[in-house]
Amino acid sequence: MQYLQHSYVRRSLIGFLAGIVSSFVLLLLMPYKSVGYLFAGIVLAIIYALSLKTRKLNYADSMLTTAALGMLLWICFSCLLLPLLRGQMPQWTAPEMRQLFPDLVAWVLYGGCLGLLLPLSNHLVSLWAGPDLTPVRRSAPAVTTRIVIIGGGFAGMTTAEQLEHTFEADPSVSITLISATNSLLFTPMLAEVAGGSLEPSHICHSLRTSLRRTQVVHGYVERIDSQREQVLLATENHVTPQAAIPYDHLVLAVGSVSNYMGIDSIASHSFGFKSIEDAIRIRGHIIAMLEYAERETNPDKRQAMLTFVIAGAGFAGTELAGALNDLVRGALPYYPGIQSEEVKIVLLHSRDRILPELSSSLADYAMTHMEARGVTIRLHTRLTAALDDRVILNTAEELPTRTLVWTAGVKPHPLMQTLPANHSKQGAIIVDKYLAVTELPGIWALGDCAQVTDAINNQISPPTAQFALRQAKTVAHNIGASVHQQPLKGFHFDALGILCVVGYQTACAEIKGFRFSGLFAWMLWRGIYLSKLPGLERKIRVLSDWIIELFFPRDIVQTIDLDEQTKIGNPESNLPTVASSRPQG
Repeated sequence: MQYLQHSYVRRSLIGFLAGIVSSFVLLLLMPYKSVGYLFAGIVLAIIYALSLKTRKLNYADSMLTTAALGMLLWICFSCLLLPLLRGQMPQWTAPEMRQLFPDLVAWVLYGGCLGLLLPLSNHLVSLWAGPDLTPVRRSAPAVTTRIVIIGGGFAGMTTAEQLEHTFEADPSVSITLISATNSLLFTPMLAEVAGGSLEPSHICHSLRTSLRRTQVVHGYVERIDSQREQVLLATENHVTPQAAIPYDHLVLAVGSVSNYMGIDSIASHSFGFKSIEDAIRIRGHIIAMLEYAERETNPDKRQAMLTFVIAGAGFAGTELAGALNDLVRGALPYYPGIQSEEVKIVLLHSRDRILPELSSSLADYAMTHMEARGVTIRLHTRLTAALDDRVILNTAEELPTRTLVWTAGVKPHPLMQTLPANHSKQGAIIVDKYLAVTELPGIWALGDCAQVTDAINNQISPPTAQFALRQAKTVAHNIGASVHQQPLKGFHFDALGILCVVGYQTACAEIKGFRFSGLFAWMLWRGIYLSKLPGLERKIRVLSDWIIELFFPRDIVQTIDLDEQTKIGNPESNLPTVASSRPQG
């Protein structure tokens, strides 16, 4: 039985045993009987078992995860692969996918059966061949290099992952990540949470489960002492953390915060749109407005409740406007007292066209389709003030509303201004082509909080996720090169493309000079971002939400924090104020 102590052989056997029974279930439930399902089911079970980490399998978690995986298999096989093998087009439209519902049931039950049998097979193999052997830990040498990362967003987490890969076999290097939250928020899907398409936790990926050898510190940075090379933490919620965290290399990846252009009334009367809490509050507030508007008899108050204003028509504002429009208009059948023409989704933009990051033709396409779906877009318009029940525009016009979402501006995290280094006009810390802060040895910066110049074309990198991810790889490489006394690498990256969703089954995309729009671009958006979502479990959960949306209407249950009840749930109260938590990347 010595060969069964090999991890891959052992897991292959576990997958084979679980796959035999599960595949028979799949074969029996499929409308079209084919022995190919039997072989495919066994092979998929072995592949899945090989992908599992060596750990004790929980029956319930395993069954739920693989049942959701069955939905992914349904799309890959029943909706895509099998139609192509039969010489047909993929079954992508909602009516076509509904016809394949029996196949969906078969795949989900196959997945659930597989998840139930995997722990059982693991137990049987352990009884037969003995427990899985784990290597004995040896004492590690003393830590000589301390790397500290501030910020748990795309830039910070990717830097930590790359550093783990660089120093995986070097226990003399410690990696610490300080974050205000314990998870990575996948911001490209944030609008779908506000619009009710996705569950909030499904786009949040735990930092602790992703980073194997990085120490994660949940806290806020009070200040950075670059002279003593220490990061000083603030005391929060009666918890006194380590007062100072020393570093040899410090990575600044704290991102950006909302910029209200110095207009206090907007800051106190608007929702931000940067965190998962923001998305949850926006969704809860909008549902509350529908609830109160249906029984409101005063026409002025009713109009304010049913007017939803988004300031800023960049990617965030445009995608949010499309998602909220789908949410509100999709919910109207359940509010018979509200007529469709009463609802106004208003998107304000100070420039001459929306989505300035896209070509003018795609921006025009997006604007045309959004207006056709009921979104009001006002160009050359900006806010000058916000009150309890209305906003004031630069034209002196007053627009009645009880809902204002601000996406019209961001600025680098204020922590950057506390450092004795050169800054851009916007407040970003300026780094050299290696992403190092020249005035502060041992400090590196990237992402939205830094001004990064490309080493080849000398252009300033835009503050987008795809650039932050590539900058993270460069920072990790250069820290490794510094530790090992090797040459540094300058940062260079050519953008892959831009995608933007403007409503259900409608999107715009520019990829390497090619332009797409409509349903294909929307499918492309979902496919690309699903592949980039961290973690297999999160991918499966998001895909499950999307599939459920094909068969059932969006959930309009109002879920909000209890401490926000007086702000959101009561129509006589002021508009919600910005959350009082400290900004942190």
